[in-house]
Amino acid sequence: MHPILDRERFQNCEELIDALEECHRSPFFETVLGKCSDVKIQLSQCIHNNRLANDRIQILERREKNKILDAKKKQREEEEYGENGYLKKVIEVEYQRKLQQQKESAAVTDK
Repeated sequence: MHPILDRERFQNCEELIDALEECHRSPFFETVLGKCSDVKIQLSQCIHNNRLANDRIQILERREKNKILDAKKKQREEEEYGENGYLKKVIEVEYQRKLQQQKESAAVTDK
């Protein structure tokens, strides 16, 4: 069964929605024998294609938002650490040097 067929959401499939509704108004015996099957298959395919198109649009929108967020993050990091994160690299080198000195001094005191 289809989700609630919202005409605004599935504007591309409006003709198929109308055709399926019209087909369902036909006598019960005809619908049981598959009179509406072709229309239902076409409608299912149309809804599926519509969903895929919407997914593509959302993916592209998300990529654009991510680009903006990444640019802001990069700008913020450059403001904090300088161009190409130079200050961050210096801090990391100094931190590693201090850790090494602490290990060496701990090794000397343990002997």
